[in-house]
Amino acid sequence: MIGAHTADHADVVIIGAGIAGLSAAHRLIGAGVGVSVLEAAPHVGGRMATQDLDGFRLDHLGPLLSSAYPELSGTPGLEGLVLRDFAPGVLVHSGGRRYSAGDVRSARGALRAVRSRPSAPHAPLGGAIEQARLGAWLARLAATGDSRILARPDRTALDALSARGLPPRTVGGFLRPLLSALLADPGLTTSSRMADLALRDYARGGLCVPSGGSATLPELLAASLPPGTVRTGVHVTGADITSVRTKEHGELSCRSLLLATGAGAAAELLPGLRMPAFHPVTVVHHTAREAPPTGGRLLLDADRSGPVAHTVVMSEVDPSRAPRGRALITSTVLGAPPGDLDGDVRAHLARLYGTPTGDWELLAARHDPEAVPAMAPPHDPHRPVRLLAGLYVCGDHRDTSTVQGALRSGRRAASAILTDLGVRVRQDDGTELPAAA
Repeated sequence: MIGAHTADHADVVIIGAGIAGLSAAHRLIGAGVGVSVLEAAPHVGGRMATQDLDGFRLDHLGPLLSSAYPELSGTPGLEGLVLRDFAPGVLVHSGGRRYSAGDVRSARGALRAVRSRPSAPHAPLGGAIEQARLGAWLARLAATGDSRILARPDRTALDALSARGLPPRTVGGFLRPLLSALLADPGLTTSSRMADLALRDYARGGLCVPSGGSATLPELLAASLPPGTVRTGVHVTGADITSVRTKEHGELSCRSLLLATGAGAAAELLPGLRMPAFHPVTVVHHTAREAPPTGGRLLLDADRSGPVAHTVVMSEVDPSRAPRGRALITSTVLGAPPGDLDGDVRAHLARLYGTPTGDWELLAARHDPEAVPAMAPPHDPHRPVRLLAGLYVCGDHRDTSTVQGALRSGRRAASAILTDLGVRVRQDDGTELPAAA
């Protein structure tokens, strides 16, 4: 241990108990560094929060994850994380009908979907050739490494879609609505490189969510830290490299400071820190006694005929999120929400699912104007986490605006701190190497 961790001193103070800060805390403590994590909210997790309501588990933001994210399996503290997979493929609503994209992560899966029984409730999206071309393209993308993708010319994702060599129906009916869902970006102004990384992760692992709600992930990270490491309900009023001033506990001294808040809060504590633009997101939860069967697949609106960009019968994907005998339908609105949110969303869902929604009950709706940091081209997915010796920043706004990006930025920040502190990290094979930046 470098120094004693007491009530008024820690080697490293981390402001913010989101997944980036908590993952950094794990790596620092694992290297023998004293850490104190301060969080203003009464709970950990930041935007990855889940509300308990009458037996329902309702995500505030509910990002779509991929089981292919390496940080989910490589981050200390997440060993007990259980992921619930969506059924392969998606459903797409277009021209008043629902189409099945099948398992388009491989050409073989696409052909299986096309050869399904004629009486199947959802017609396939495109013919056998279109499906096979899409599956083969995604299979090639799944085999592409980060370095090759990041070496490609960077433009908006929308501009890049037209150059994919795929039929317009495939692009407009599948890739565009899927990318909008993955990136929370209805206009697809995101960097084409970041879009390719998102599609690559989808092709490698499909879609999934944490069992029990998004909050499960930060709660696991916090629970596996030493007792007293995380302090919630602590409001930071000022900070510099050697001290942090709080409203509740006075001053806490430190040797290094890591800002692990959202981009807005970080800019308030560090004037001059660049603020990104944001994609606003509204998540709406309904319950029904009987939900339309979707087989646990995501339903996309390719026509953009209403406020809902994508929706899912979440209780089919993760039964732990709803009480027995009730269905949980979670829908996402991208951009500014409509004035009559419940009425407009309910009417749109009736068209998307092809079923009356008049008796569906609104459980909760949450709008976040700064839900997802924008990644306009050219986007650097490895923005510096070390501002100067002793001062660091991490979060999805320093990497990619995904759970994968937040966890990776926490790892990069911990590595930079250990390097500056001169701490040598013990490898699995027992050897010691300086921490890499």
